[in-house]
Amino acid sequence: MAGNAKAAALRTQLAKGEFILAPGIYDGISARVADRMGFPALYMTGYGATASMLGLPDAGLATYSDMVGRAEMICSVIETPLIADADTGYGGLLNVQRTVRGYEAAGVAAIQIEDQEMPKKCGHTPGRRVVPAEDMVLKIRVATEARRDPATLIVARTDARTALGLDEALRRARLYEEAGADIIFVESPESEAELERIGREVEKPLLANMVEFGKTPRVEAARLKKWGFDLAIYPGLGFSVAAEAMREAWLHLKKKGTSLDMKVPQYRGMHELMGFPDVWDFEKKWAQD
Repeated sequence: MAGNAKAAALRTQLAKGEFILAPGIYDGISARVADRMGFPALYMTGYGATASMLGLPDAGLATYSDMVGRAEMICSVIETPLIADADTGYGGLLNVQRTVRGYEAAGVAAIQIEDQEMPKKCGHTPGRRVVPAEDMVLKIRVATEARRDPATLIVARTDARTALGLDEALRRARLYEEAGADIIFVESPESEAELERIGREVEKPLLANMVEFGKTPRVEAARLKKWGFDLAIYPGLGFSVAAEAMREAWLHLKKKGTSLDMKVPQYRGMHELMGFPDVWDFEKKWAQD
């Protein structure tokens, strides 16, 4: 499925009212595993991408080049529409234009831009500050004009809840709706009552961030949909489970001196998952005696 076709497919699902669950992916292995599982969309997490590329926290350290390169690689190995974190757009208005066009060319279906000051921080950590709402409105307008295909979706995220309160976050959400964002993302509400209020007051398709060990209570999809949400991302689930599985496996190795008899399950189809059968077929056709 081509990049624009993926965006169109995601738009169609939203228009039909189908609730979209999107697991967080961050590298080639996580992308290939999730792509086979029939999810309607996948989410490229900035936290996970930064951690897996740099071994560093999601604190504005990954550059546009880092992230667009990771998005391009992921899109090249999946068929599922990708929603991708693009931080603040990596600068001013010209940067936003470049970011949208670069992510779109990489094959991304939906591009997420937030209203934090630079350098940005992970949405469930302290000390986040936001730009004036009017500055973000301009970024959204630039982003919607910059896309080369109208099917590409722009996700507008506000981080105002933590520092400025829910009223200000909702005021910004309404401004971002009016500016032309396709999906609204109010980051880090702190109770189920806040989630319900966001669902009542936001008109555009609405995204919930169900992050592990964060400020927002994790709620099952049926209740989120009932409250007015259209999408839920699970950015931290994959890498937190993977990290703990590696820790347990390597602890077993350290203690026992062997990988035999581990309790941690292993993915037995790795060669097939990574595309080795295609390599072997190619070699059969072209290998010289």
